[in-house]
Amino acid sequence: MEENTPGLTLLGLGAMGTALAHAWLAAGHRLTVWNRTPGRAKQLVGRGARIAPSVAEAVAANRLVVACLLDDASVGETLDGADLAGRDVVNLTTGTPAQGRARAAWAAERGARFLDGGIMAVPPMIGVPEAGAFILYSGSRDLFDEHRDTLAVPAHPVHVGEDAGFAALYDVALLSAMTGMFAGISHAFALLRREEISPRGFAPMLAGWLTAMTSSAYSTADQLESGDYTRNVTSNLAMMVEGNATMLRTAEEQGVSAELLTPFMTLMERRLADGHGDEDTTGVIDLILR
Repeated sequence: MEENTPGLTLLGLGAMGTALAHAWLAAGHRLTVWNRTPGRAKQLVGRGARIAPSVAEAVAANRLVVACLLDDASVGETLDGADLAGRDVVNLTTGTPAQGRARAAWAAERGARFLDGGIMAVPPMIGVPEAGAFILYSGSRDLFDEHRDTLAVPAHPVHVGEDAGFAALYDVALLSAMTGMFAGISHAFALLRREEISPRGFAPMLAGWLTAMTSSAYSTADQLESGDYTRNVTSNLAMMVEGNATMLRTAEEQGVSAELLTPFMTLMERRLADGHGDEDTTGVIDLILR
């Protein structure tokens, strides 16, 4: 280990925690680890990690303390009783915006600076710059700036705001968009499933089409900020709702349930019925706000 490389503590050695540990060790950081099941830490000792026998000792070992645990409740349970005064706590445990904000207040009460995080990657992408992984951070900007080089080792760090709930919010927003995309991909392959069409042969066309369509995110953002949902519309809502009938009819002909598509189509129809046929689908966003 390099003497001038900052040390840090990592709590939690699940699949993601272990990947984080390997990345920091490979970069020469002095790493203290703790895991509820100590056996998982043994593989890291040969690479230079120090195993702390307790959470309290792990926290005391370094100013920067990173938690990558099961859930928000486990963060509170794990750090209960540890002296966090003067520590910089970075929580990379998956949670909600409200949990991030509450955990920031909890840390402040204990004299610690706090960052909440959202890891936009799977373990094999960690520590591999070309993989495109990034980690969202929100909370103390001073903490982020001070430890930026260390935080950049596992994946590209992106600070999204002083509000500690923003990292989780961005995380879930991105995952929600991904889930909708997966629904569309599933429906597309289902339509072809009983035909003499190679899924592997269709995949490049599908991926290319979806990539081209992602540019719609920019026009949606522009319309939301301008308040004009008719701005730069190429296919209006009236046309799209009419086109939906063909998609539904084709699904029926192919023996495929349309249940992955109909919730969004129903909202499109409601917006059209309200007299917004010259818009595109941006107005649906207003329908689902409660």
